[in-house]
Amino acid sequence: MAFIIALTIWAVGWWINGRLANGPRSDSRAISLLIPIIFGVTIIAMWEVLVTMLGVSPIILPPPSSIAVRFAGEIPILWADFEQTILKGALTGYVVGMIAAFTVALLADRSEFLTKGILPVGAFMAALPIVGTAPIFVKWLGSDWHSKAAVVGVMVFFPILVNTVAGLKDTSVMQRDLMRTYGAGYWPTLFKLRLPAALPFMFNGLKIATTLALIGAIVAEFFGSPTVGMGFRISTSVGQLALDMVWAEIVVAALAGSAFYGAMALIEKRATFWHPSQRS
Repeated sequence: MAFIIALTIWAVGWWINGRLANGPRSDSRAISLLIPIIFGVTIIAMWEVLVTMLGVSPIILPPPSSIAVRFAGEIPILWADFEQTILKGALTGYVVGMIAAFTVALLADRSEFLTKGILPVGAFMAALPIVGTAPIFVKWLGSDWHSKAAVVGVMVFFPILVNTVAGLKDTSVMQRDLMRTYGAGYWPTLFKLRLPAALPFMFNGLKIATTLALIGAIVAEFFGSPTVGMGFRISTSVGQLALDMVWAEIVVAALAGSAFYGAMALIEKRATFWHPSQRS
């Protein structure tokens, strides 16, 4: 019976989304937002029905209703963990890594030697496993958020650097010759031609880095943290078999990651409105 009800819920959700996707207003922004919301509600409803009716132990997989109750009852703790991990660790490391990547990209753009030397080193740094680097930074900088920010900075540095360097080389010979014809030197050419052309590449790196920042900050807390933080809470809650709290932290991380990525995509849309990728 549980599977029949779950399949019925799936069929209803599929039918509604099919009508919306093929309707006369399928290209509207409201419909574009409504379709994934209905899909998510369908998955959650199926999850609730299957877990509840099949009697799955909450230690294995708690139902969404239990997660929602725990979420509502632990908002002060969840906010403290969010502040420690996301606002302090992830965002600080993201900003530091972003500034460092942009600075190094501009230096590399001025020197072919730096370009050939830094990119292989950056590739090496990107290949370093977080489970190996996180304990080192914790030992160096302590167990507070500073070590997590350092881990995040290292993780986001390389994708932003590579995309920025690639973007700065994206202009054509004809465009650069035209700027020289107008008597423009390096800096006017950089700010008026090459940086605008590089913006889509730079935002691509920044969007990739948003997810890396959250992953780095949370995972780094498994290797040492004060008695607050999302990684710390997940680790201790698993040990206490409080899986509903673990899922509540996962919900917070998912919401924060989606908001972070969405904000960066919105900034990109405003800054690169002229680019073909932003035309609808």
